[in-house]
Amino acid sequence: MNPLESQLGYPFGDALPASGTVREVAPGVAWMRLPLPFALDHINLWLLREAGGWSAVDCGVALDASKEAWDAVLAGPLAGQPLRRVVATHCHPDHVGLADWLCQRFGVALWMTTGEYAFARMMSAGLPGVDGPAAVPHFERHGLADPEMLEKMRSRKSYYPALVPSLPASYVRLQDGQSVAAGDGSWRVITGFGHSPEHAALYCEQLNVLISGDMVLPRISTNISVFAVEPEANPLQQYLDSLQRFASLPDDVLVLPSHGRPFRGLHTRIQQLRDHHDARLAEVLAACTGQPRSAAEIVPIMFRRPLDAHQLSFALGEALAHLHKLWRDGIVRRDTGNDGIIKFIKAHKVTGGL
Repeated sequence: MNPLESQLGYPFGDALPASGTVREVAPGVAWMRLPLPFALDHINLWLLREAGGWSAVDCGVALDASKEAWDAVLAGPLAGQPLRRVVATHCHPDHVGLADWLCQRFGVALWMTTGEYAFARMMSAGLPGVDGPAAVPHFERHGLADPEMLEKMRSRKSYYPALVPSLPASYVRLQDGQSVAAGDGSWRVITGFGHSPEHAALYCEQLNVLISGDMVLPRISTNISVFAVEPEANPLQQYLDSLQRFASLPDDVLVLPSHGRPFRGLHTRIQQLRDHHDARLAEVLAACTGQPRSAAEIVPIMFRRPLDAHQLSFALGEALAHLHKLWRDGIVRRDTGNDGIIKFIKAHKVTGGL
């Protein structure tokens, strides 16, 4: 949780839209909230008024509770008006799970970046390398040895397909800098990396509103992980670089995040996120000073609470993301032991920052 959250402004206070309802947050922009079956128990969806209907930005996971909430909103607040398009900020299940259901229901297209659409198709199909079991050898190489946790991860083969059972067979491509006419304004696509392959945030200058997706969240830091399909990745550097893409936006922009409440104070929050990751990097470097550490050994240093298998997969990925940035910056050295376990230790001659 963000200990500096009081530095942000919440124009709607603690008010949340109840299930089956929406709340207007800007002219022609409505806020809808769906439950999630995780510790992170909700997702915010954003509806943009169109001529004779609405565009939906993100759509929730493919579970009955989500469909029931959608049915209530469509029949109630939207007064039977149809969706004109479905936009997904990225490929994670809570953002794209019901895309096919909604697109088929209304005969409309799914709008996504190519990177996100491709990954969603691969994961929904459970292809080798992006399925749940692919994480097992990946995390074993990075020190995870708990048999119970490894078995639970092996059993997660259907995790993504269960929440995203299908996707439209075609899509409309979103690209960085593209303008999308929707609602009462034009929305500029701002792509970001590190959290997902090619995340799309949307900024409307006329309304001074940013739909930030998962790139900028007010209370929690966005998960940044190294995954089995791209084991040499440096996602934390990609994420930090991507935050710079929001630098030109006004500080009083209304930020509509996927999790948490709408807020103002974009640049304050971005600096908080940078400071958070700097502190984590320093913490990880201290742990790797004088003795080699695996990602599994870093997890309890970064996450001082019990973790289930779902949470542990994110924690391991995040620990590895911080180790990889230090490694890519030449601050730590990466070695593979005779047991095949990869460990990191502070380099004798530091070639990077910190």
